[in-house]
Amino acid sequence: MLRRSLCTPIFEIFAAAEKLMEAVDLHTRGDFANAERLFLTANDQRVWDYTDQAWGKGCASRYDFLSFEDAPPHLPIAHRPIPRMPGTAIRKAAIERDGHHCRFCGIPVIDPAIRRLVMAAYPGAVRWGTTNDSQHAAFQCMWLQFDHIVPNSRGGDSALDNIVVTCAACNFGRMHATLEEAQLVHPLTLDPPVAWERYADWDGLERLRSVLPRSATSLST
Repeated sequence: MLRRSLCTPIFEIFAAAEKLMEAVDLHTRGDFANAERLFLTANDQRVWDYTDQAWGKGCASRYDFLSFEDAPPHLPIAHRPIPRMPGTAIRKAAIERDGHHCRFCGIPVIDPAIRRLVMAAYPGAVRWGTTNDSQHAAFQCMWLQFDHIVPNSRGGDSALDNIVVTCAACNFGRMHATLEEAQLVHPLTLDPPVAWERYADWDGLERLRSVLPRSATSLST
């Protein structure tokens, strides 16, 4: 039986998202100290552990990926469709269609540009190093990605009907596998998954774009 996503999100992911939402509300009211406290507490080790086990080495065996003789071949880089990633217009259209939630598992997602704004304002609370274990758990888990339904390495282009909004774990967990190999339902054949009660309230923290550029220097003490 085909599945909707590779793994089932844990409650702590949505709890961390609520803390991020509250932190943004506090920031807009000028309560920077309590906003920073919530950004810190959203860095939940349980969320980091979830993401760590959802991506990386061993996904093919961990998620029981299949092999098919007639599957699309893995193409050399020079033979893959160009552009490798969707441009601005396609990304915007994908977000308008899918919202700020993973189209596979339904967790809330955040544009990396928003993460960078928060990092600039709260460097002591939101860290993003070069290794997985040095990255803020919530922002890592909710890292907005644009995933190819048919992987680019297997001949998939970057047109809108081959692009979906996903979280990092769903994107990096599947990597170059086709939907059939990963035993996944085509995400665009189903309505977007509503995985939590604050689904309609979540905007990807996008409202920060209108307030943080004017206060993007450090607000941490």
